[in-house]
Amino acid sequence: MRQIVLDTETTGINPKLGNRIIEIGCVELNNRMLTGNNFHVYINPERDSEEGALNVHGLTTEFLSDKPKFHQIVDDLRAYIQGAEVIIHNAPFDLGFLNHEFKLLNLPDFSSHIGGVIDTLVHAKELHPGKRNSLDALCDRYGVSNSHRKLHGALLDAELLADVYLSMTRGQNSLGMDAEEEVVSGAELLEPVPLADIIFLPATEDELAAHAATLAGLDKAVKGQCIWTATTTPPAAA
Repeated sequence: MRQIVLDTETTGINPKLGNRIIEIGCVELNNRMLTGNNFHVYINPERDSEEGALNVHGLTTEFLSDKPKFHQIVDDLRAYIQGAEVIIHNAPFDLGFLNHEFKLLNLPDFSSHIGGVIDTLVHAKELHPGKRNSLDALCDRYGVSNSHRKLHGALLDAELLADVYLSMTRGQNSLGMDAEEEVVSGAELLEPVPLADIIFLPATEDELAAHAATLAGLDKAVKGQCIWTATTTPPAAA
C-alpha cells in the first residue's frame, strides 16, 4: 500500500484571509517501508508571512521570492500524491490550505486526488487521551529524535511524522502508565452562572466555520492542541 506523509508551512493560519502555502514536504511509504521517493518544494506565496507564522518556520519573503509559484508545481504534486493514502498531523489545517490552493486554480479539490486521509492527531488522542499529542510530544513518547528541529520545516516534520506514525501503528509500546497529567475539562473550572436574564444568539454557519478554521490553525502552529481545544474537548470515556 502506498502512503504519503505530508506537511505544509504557510504564511498564516487561515486561507480565507489570503494566507498561502509556502512549503510542502512529503515522504513516501510503500508497505510501511520508507522508499526515499520524497517530494519537497518551497513556494513563492506573493505575499509576506504573518509575524507569528514567520517565527515558526523562518522562511522570509526574500528567501521565497525566487521560488516557483503554486501553479508551477501543482501538476507535479498531483502526479505524486495521486491515489495514495495521505497521513497528516492535524489534517483539517493542511487540507484546508491545499483545497483552497487547488480552488484558486479551478482544479478539483486536493482531497479528490487521494485515496484517503489518516489524521495522526486524532489517532494519538485515541491512544493517549488527555495527554500532550503535539509532534514534539509524540517524538518524545516514541523515542524519535528531533534534536535537530530548531524551526518547523515541512520535509523535516514529514520525516519525523513518518517515524512517529510507524511507531504508533506498530503495536502497544507500553502499559499506559505514563505519569503525564490529564487535561482538565474547561467545564470543571467554571462557576455556575444564572441564565434567567441571558439572551443566547447562536453563531451563524459562517462564524462557526471561521472559528473552527482559527482553532485548527492554532493547533497546527503548536503541532498539537492549543489551550482552547485542550480545555473544551470532552474527556474520553473510560
